[in-house]
This record gives sequence, C-alpha cells and structure tokens, in this order.
Amino acid sequence: MKHEAARMSRNPFGKVAVLMGGRSAEREISLLSGNAVLGALLERGVDAHAFDPKEKNMADLKTEKFGRVFIALHGRYGEDGTVQGALELLGIPYTGSGVMASALAMDKWRTKLMWRAVGIPVPKDVLVHEASDWDAVARTLGLPLIVKPVHEGSTIGLTKVTTAKALPSAYALAAKHDRMVIAEEFIDGRELTASILGDTALPLIRIEAPQGNYDYQNKYFSDETKYHCPAGIEEKTEQVVRQAALHAFQVLGCEGWGRADLILRSDNTFSFLEMNTSPGMTGHSLVPMAARQSGLSFPDLVVQILEGAHVG
Repeated sequence: MKHEAARMSRNPFGKVAVLMGGRSAEREISLLSGNAVLGALLERGVDAHAFDPKEKNMADLKTEKFGRVFIALHGRYGEDGTVQGALELLGIPYTGSGVMASALAMDKWRTKLMWRAVGIPVPKDVLVHEASDWDAVARTLGLPLIVKPVHEGSTIGLTKVTTAKALPSAYALAAKHDRMVIAEEFIDGRELTASILGDTALPLIRIEAPQGNYDYQNKYFSDETKYHCPAGIEEKTEQVVRQAALHAFQVLGCEGWGRADLILRSDNTFSFLEMNTSPGMTGHSLVPMAARQSGLSFPDLVVQILEGAHVG
C-alpha cells in the first residue's frame, strides 16, 4: 500500500494516453508530435503510452484504465471537437480546448466571423464554390489572394493566386479537402505566430520561409525556414500583438494552450489568420520554441499542458 502511494505521488497523473496519428490529412505530423510528447512524459516519469485512434477503439481508453489523455492529434477527428466529445462521454480528462472551441477554431470562416464581431482584425474573405464569379472575387479581394479549405490546417490545399484565371484550379484543389472553401485577401507583411499557454501569451516568433512560401514542406521538413524568437519587432508592438492573441484565444472559448497565426504589416497593424487548438510539437514546432524563450523546457511544457487536462 505504501509502495503504491509513493508511486502515485511521483506520478500524480496516473496512466496517460498520448493520442497521436488519427485519420486526418495531418496524420504524419501528428505521429511526430505524439512521439515527441510521449518521450518527454516518459522522461519526467509519467506512465505514458501511445494511443492511435485510427488503430484502436476510443472505448479502449476506458477498458485499459487510462486516467488522462494528452491530445497530440492535428486536423479533423482530433482538433475539431469530435475526439473531445468522445472523451467527455467517457469521462476522461483531456488536454486543450473543449468541444465548442475546438470545433469553432477548426472552422476558419466562422472563427473570423466571431473575431470580426468583437473587433479582432482579420483579412477580408469570400466563401466560394464551383460556380463563383471569379472576376468578381478578384475585384472584391484584390490580387494576389489566398484560396484554402475552411476545415484543414498545415496549409493543406492552400494556393496563393495571382490571376483571376487561376482561381478555378485553386478552388478545385481546396475542394478536394473540404466542401467549404474560402478566398481570402492576401496580407503583405511579416508572418508571426503567438503561442498561448494557460492565460499567458508567450514571446512571438517571426517566420522567414524560402521565397516567402511557408507551405507544408517548409513548415515541417525544410531546414531553410528560419524562425526568429525574439521576433525582432518593437517591444510595444510585441505586447499589443500578444494581448490581442490572448483575447482572440479567449473569445473562441479556448483553454489550456494554442497558437494564433497572424501577419504584421509594415505600419505595425496586423490581421489574424487562424487559431490552432492542438499545435504541432515536432522538432520544427513553434509553441516549444516560444516556451524555451520563456525559460520552459520541452518536458516541462508538456507536463504543464498535461496538468491542465479537464473534462468539459
């Protein structure tokens, strides 16, 4: 009995499942994130185990007596409220945002509707479909512009379009990934990301991608993409952006941790693009980078996120 009590005091989380892989288009990245999280938890003495919802039934979490879940899934069926709902039905505490905030943040169009309503700056956009008047879309948003799926992450299905004639093919690519497609004003400026941990906005990171193209390859696999933290912007601007990011996070009802992506113009105005409620935790990932700048190691970051696990 004493031995069991001592073991629990060293590991207050009980048996922990790290959800990774899954069925989304971001499965490959999720496996990288999940294994990094798993390694950090094991390093800290946590009784952690890999759990892939594509390979196992979610009900197994209950039968295998997992007491807590770290969600390292990205994209659909992991970041969109579905897994969160299943875990609430099972009564198992999980990391990150709840059902509503996860579903809302995964929907780029509705996220922007919410942000716009409370005065958070976002790019102009238009929902498009196969029969859209592409010349009118180009006139409304200007060129170049961005076409992307509403419910995908990691720049999957995204195209930067420079002529109205290229819009139908950009739409077709995005529509392969989602029934909802958005055309969005292109904001010229510096690409920033603002990580949120609890009720704190961490130091900003400025992203410098080859040819300014921060696509899937450059985001996760290229060593040419440069990340600057500190971001190299004025301190006053940094603080304004960080507070705005925290507000954007809270307005959506997000919890635990997340990451907001935005563009900073040359005149120091900015526009938010999206909110990620289960960000990457790979070797190229940005939340761990911002945490390090704040003096928080990767294992400590992972444990702090796990401490915030909740039901509902």
